[in-house]
Amino acid sequence: VDPIDTGTLVDIFRDDPGASLLGTDALRDGVDVPGESLRLVVMEGVPWPKPTVLHAARRLAGGGAVYDDRLIRARLAQAFGRLIRRADDSGAFVMLSAAMPSRLLSAFPPGVPVTRVTLDEAVTRVAARLSSRAALRHEAGEPARGPLS
Repeated sequence: VDPIDTGTLVDIFRDDPGASLLGTDALRDGVDVPGESLRLVVMEGVPWPKPTVLHAARRLAGGGAVYDDRLIRARLAQAFGRLIRRADDSGAFVMLSAAMPSRLLSAFPPGVPVTRVTLDEAVTRVAARLSSRAALRHEAGEPARGPLS
């Protein structure tokens, strides 16, 4: 398999509203996919910093746990921001971790509802949300766009 750079993968994803794109931190930062192609962001866990020598030095200079919290909030805001690139964009953001401290919820824009649910409930809610969007487009005469339309 030939390796494909991140930019090419994002271009392919952007052009196919029925596509799914799984990735790592590289897809959290600097990816701009406005419109219907990006409707769901799932994070497998809280983006805790990796314990490196560089991180330890920055943490020491930046105030300890306060530095870590700022870094995590920035990563969460960046990931959430992938969903909202234009005024008419919307989507669902799912964190697959019960270990999300409440103090980090300020990473999300004011007024964004945050609900803690089981994985089964999250799957049900996301499926219902995506199905209702597809139904609205169908009523408007728009073509189907794939399994997550």
